Amino acid sequence: MHARVLRAALAIGLVTPMLTGCFEEPSPHEAVRDFLVGWQTGDYADAAQRVDGDPATVRGALQSFEVQLDAASIRFSMKGIQRNGDDARAEFHAQVDLGENNPLWEYDGALPLHLVDGVWKVRWSPSIIHPDLHAGQRLAVATVPEGRKPILDNQGNPLQEETKLYVAGVYPAKVKDPGRLCDQLSKITGFAQDRLLSRILSSPPRDFVPLATFGGTKYASIQAKLAVIKDLEIQPDTPPVAPKSPVQIVGRVAAITPEAEQQLGGPQRAGDTVGRDGLQKAYQDQLTGSTETRVVILDTKTSDQVKELKAWPGRKNDSVRTTIDSRVQKAGDGAVAGSRPTALVAVNATTGEILAVSTNQLNQEKDALAGKYPPGTTFSIIASDALLENGLTPSQKVPCSADRTVGGARFVQPGLLSPATPTFSGDFAQGCVTALASLARRVDGRALADSATEFGIGGDWGLPLKTFTGSVPEATTDAAVARLIAGTSVQVSPLSMALVAAAVDSGTWRPPVLVTSPSTPDASAEAPPAAPMPPKVLDPAMVGTLRTLMRWGVTKGTAKSAAARGGPVHGVASEVTQVVKKKRTNLSWFVGWQGDVAVAVLSHSADATTSAGIAGDFFSYLQRQTQAQTQT
Repeated sequence: MHARVLRAALAIGLVTPMLTGCFEEPSPHEAVRDFLVGWQTGDYADAAQRVDGDPATVRGALQSFEVQLDAASIRFSMKGIQRNGDDARAEFHAQVDLGENNPLWEYDGALPLHLVDGVWKVRWSPSIIHPDLHAGQRLAVATVPEGRKPILDNQGNPLQEETKLYVAGVYPAKVKDPGRLCDQLSKITGFAQDRLLSRILSSPPRDFVPLATFGGTKYASIQAKLAVIKDLEIQPDTPPVAPKSPVQIVGRVAAITPEAEQQLGGPQRAGDTVGRDGLQKAYQDQLTGSTETRVVILDTKTSDQVKELKAWPGRKNDSVRTTIDSRVQKAGDGAVAGSRPTALVAVNATTGEILAVSTNQLNQEKDALAGKYPPGTTFSIIASDALLENGLTPSQKVPCSADRTVGGARFVQPGLLSPATPTFSGDFAQGCVTALASLARRVDGRALADSATEFGIGGDWGLPLKTFTGSVPEATTDAAVARLIAGTSVQVSPLSMALVAAAVDSGTWRPPVLVTSPSTPDASAEAPPAAPMPPKVLDPAMVGTLRTLMRWGVTKGTAKSAAARGGPVHGVASEVTQVVKKKRTNLSWFVGWQGDVAVAVLSHSADATTSAGIAGDFFSYLQRQTQAQTQT
């Protein structure tokens, strides 16, 4: 059953008892009942039998009411009947569902009746349809859609560029055969023929009515077919929807397909755009708002508006403002450019705001924000918090050996380093996995998990996009604890480690922020985010020690290339092997900061210095941009 017929059937099933309850007297009640029920259910012939006018005229007028409003359903309820001899007047209340989640239009009407040869009849005139409708006039639904609003960076600059789209539509007054036009367009686009037709017939004749929108590639493939459709017009449009960097965070926009039109509902109509992913999808309703809708009376000859019967302003659309700093984003993109799959996330250490998400051969959302990777010995930042809390000192001697077994778990230090500084500080700086793993008996798994929680691992962040906050497995044996300290059993995302660096830099762990306006994503979002964790002030003494350790990482450890390329930096680097479905991938990490910009870099490399060098390039590019900006 067609959706519109089904809705009408359900509506009359609810309303008929109310109508029949008023008709205990044989007439004029029966005439009112039969007329309204016939009109409501689309049985216009039955309704016309209760009218004193030409049946064909009445049937056409009632059907035109539904068509001109593109009504999904009509419901009537009686308000009362007054009889005065051979005349009567029935008052009713109408509820018209304008369809596609448009507003419900309600108004009061009246049916004048009189006896004709002993039978009650409704006196026919256009005012039966609506009190303000007269001969030579028609109803129409005028819409005023708002263009899609942009996604902005933290300076209010759009993160999209204009792209050329092609809008297929009509001016109803110029269309000689709308049924044929819609049938041809339906076969090309897949949009339902009856929906295209009702959109044309319900619109003001002189308004351009968009029916379908195409991107350049799609339009080129069907241009010849569209060209042969008589009275169809193609108008170019250049909305700002082509995403700038970070492309996958901003998200792509596409014209609504027939499938999307059915699934989305709401304000979207064929010809509109829909966010496919990223923030464009998360904030679809925010960016598109809803269409202004007006029910109007038009002069049938001139198409001039005679009167506005009702107007709904629609929900206002607005831009989405992000924390992305285009200057920092450019530096990140430049640093990761190359042949290796790499992800870089930069955050403001004092606010938690995400400044840049740059990738090469990796996805910015799925890998940089929501990727699941072992952090290797960069996890020693968190492990050190627990170890120092349990009495370990940075100067304590902890030998770094080529091979070590802890509780049955074997650890190998690739390329054994010189034991010139066999202390915990040196081991931390060099990322010596055997030395760090050997400390398993100095701390338990619960303490490590607690420290991870202090740094936001495994909590709720409240971001509108998919993220992975990290996970720390339960560790009850020496081997399991050693794997935690070594960062081989833990899973984190580049974003989670950037926040760890930010916490050491600022002294407070803060949840990440990506969007500053609006404060929450659309209620229609697939998975509304949970409330973010509150900030956590870290122990100042502990933070001071961690800062010293991370300075050693770039002066005496494997992260030297970060300082060599980027200047004064704090950080630590490591390499680790990830095994997924028997596939081994070598990963290189750098976690650190310069000034108030904290960064995590993940690169597919067996060399721990690779990501440190990328981080150094990032800070170097950022310094140059800052200098150039200052000079201008």
